[in-house]
Amino acid sequence: MPKLLLFTQIENTSMDHIKLGILDQSVVRQGATVRDAINETIATAILAEDLGYSRFWVSEHHNSTFIAGSTPEVLMVKIADATSHIRVGSGGIMLPNHSALKVAENFRMLETLFPGRIDLGMGRAPGTDRVTSSVLNPSNDFSESSYLRQLDHLQHFFRDTAGTERGFIYASPQSATIPEQWILSSSGGSSNIAARFGLKLAVAKFINGFVRPDVIETYRKNFRPSDQNPEPHAVLSVFVLCGETEEKALEMRKMMDYILVEFEKGKFGPFPDAATVKNYQFTAGELERIRYNSGRIVSGTKEDVKEQLTKLAADFGVDEIILSTMSDSNEDRIKSFELISEAFNLRETVQ
Repeated sequence: MPKLLLFTQIENTSMDHIKLGILDQSVVRQGATVRDAINETIATAILAEDLGYSRFWVSEHHNSTFIAGSTPEVLMVKIADATSHIRVGSGGIMLPNHSALKVAENFRMLETLFPGRIDLGMGRAPGTDRVTSSVLNPSNDFSESSYLRQLDHLQHFFRDTAGTERGFIYASPQSATIPEQWILSSSGGSSNIAARFGLKLAVAKFINGFVRPDVIETYRKNFRPSDQNPEPHAVLSVFVLCGETEEKALEMRKMMDYILVEFEKGKFGPFPDAATVKNYQFTAGELERIRYNSGRIVSGTKEDVKEQLTKLAADFGVDEIILSTMSDSNEDRIKSFELISEAFNLRETVQ
């Protein structure tokens, strides 16, 4: 067993060089088609590379007319081919929906095509309702032990050490390198799994607004070095909405608040139009849910957003934050990414 490294506190991080990445869900807005949504995702990735963002991840969701992003491993091929150096990844592959061998083969192929640029972000949530998840993988029993077994098998497939009594089972193609592996976590449970397997950790504050810095601190303290990751590494992800004016930022924030309220009602489509949201009056119960969800969202002008993201990075002891931005207007969404890039001078600081 590798020697256990112990950290007594969160590592010091320079806040002068925060890296920023983007998580895109390929949202289908009112009046648009799924092809429009996918093309916007690809165009956003190209822009993100030009603006100096460090990585671009796409998500896995199912049984929704709201989100077109269902197969990140397929979409990643197009995104990586359309860009030259930005890291491209899944945020994430919902591992219980899949065969561990097939995931290994898919991502070894991606790593063969685009060596040194592929991130494999993995989660254990279904990315949909349980009925749909059961259809995706009829053998899924939703247990933690099954998820851990899949992760263990995946490591063997990447190291070419998997086999049965009948011989080795190789994940083809046998790429010279393997993708960066990330565990997606919104709680302490998955962060402990990342530490146990010696994998990188992406903490999803956009899912759990109450997640605390001690999740990352515990991950670092319990981290077991692996061949791929001799040291722990964590990032934070959050919804971010940036407007040129406070009025525009508030308009974008109300749209995001409305979307999350609808999600909690089990309504995942279609995307609301701007007029509906502008004139909508939240009920007392909905306002309470908005307050409850407020920790999942950062919003404001670029000065406000920079201040909030810098504080989050310092509080959580990370040097990279992944942004997720939903908007009824593609122009507003793109402008948000541009303003944040300007605020952090990403073009000048990207390495």
